[in-house]
Amino acid sequence: MAARNRWRPFFFGGVELISGNRMRLLQSGADFFPTLIAAIDSAQHEVHLETYIFNPDTSAEAVKAALIRAAQRGVLVRLMIDAVGSRLLPVDWLDRMRAAGVRLLVYRPLMTGRLTSPHNLRRLHRKLAVIDARIAFIGGMNLLDDFEPVRFAAPRLDFSVEIQGPLLASIHQSVRRLWQLVMLTQLRSGEPATWAEPSWPTDGHVRAAYVVRDNFAHRRDIERVYLVALARARKQVVLASAYFLPGHRFRKLLKNAAARGVRVQLLVQGHTDHPFYQAAARALYRDLLLAGIEIHEYQASELHAKVAVIDGHWATVGSSNIDPFSLLMAREANIVVDDAGFALDLQQRLQQAIIQSTPLDIADWQRRPWPQRMLSRLAYGLVRFGLGLAGFGRWV
Repeated sequence: MAARNRWRPFFFGGVELISGNRMRLLQSGADFFPTLIAAIDSAQHEVHLETYIFNPDTSAEAVKAALIRAAQRGVLVRLMIDAVGSRLLPVDWLDRMRAAGVRLLVYRPLMTGRLTSPHNLRRLHRKLAVIDARIAFIGGMNLLDDFEPVRFAAPRLDFSVEIQGPLLASIHQSVRRLWQLVMLTQLRSGEPATWAEPSWPTDGHVRAAYVVRDNFAHRRDIERVYLVALARARKQVVLASAYFLPGHRFRKLLKNAAARGVRVQLLVQGHTDHPFYQAAARALYRDLLLAGIEIHEYQASELHAKVAVIDGHWATVGSSNIDPFSLLMAREANIVVDDAGFALDLQQRLQQAIIQSTPLDIADWQRRPWPQRMLSRLAYGLVRFGLGLAGFGRWV
């Protein structure tokens, strides 16, 4: 009981947890896509879907077909995609959805041709669906097949959460506000004013919070949730982040936790689609390893998860990586859960992934060839320089 009381002031003082929810953890596309499509096919009033990547592949095509079916039977379907993440979506896919009645918004259309332009860095990175305001899906999974664009033997490692319960009220309000904001900024009109009223079953028991990062009132909320949780950790931290480049305070709390006897396990990418970013992240590994933190590079496939479990009952699943893009610039959405059963389920899956990973040894790491070490330092220096230009120099 004492251990659980330790968390209560944070939940009530920082992010308030709401009781009475049902939560189901979904791993990779084999769980996620059939469950999402079934929910869309059962929709009677409203489907709202936000995604960073909508990729033209077989898994995403099945979702597209479900959205079209829903719109054709009279369901109000709203789809918001990111201009950068979904830039490869064919025009004919967009035309077919619009022709069927899907209402589609593109978040922050590109103002210049350069993806790295400061204006173009603030993206819609959250992955979120709400069906009839009664069931929601939040996590790290894009509308992207597990085996695209690189085919590994195993599916991409990622997670989402299916949610039913009173948390739907804040989730639905959040997606409604963003839709209306983007409509306003793009001077769009003709949107039906009606939105479904949230409803939920009454037999849920999980306490959870919905936490977002935006550029207005919630600029540091997700980072703050992590920082407070790490400061309160007493036994174990298991954290998986596809892109792991934490700021100074985050690294300090990880090292402080290890110093007071907490077992800290980090699961990071072994295979990466951003070699420069991975090189920058590896510049931090020596310091973390010397502090007693375990680092495991996932090798079975691509790691895309953004999750953590602390002390066997605190857990988070969402779209936010532990890096400056997610924590400082992008729109993100995470679920924070205080439930031993949910945390155990996630932790067991992460431990299985750690078995399939390569543990980094401090002695071997320090013996890396000097060109690799210099490349990491150079990449990290360039990241710091870029953050300084963007006004985030103190973060690193």
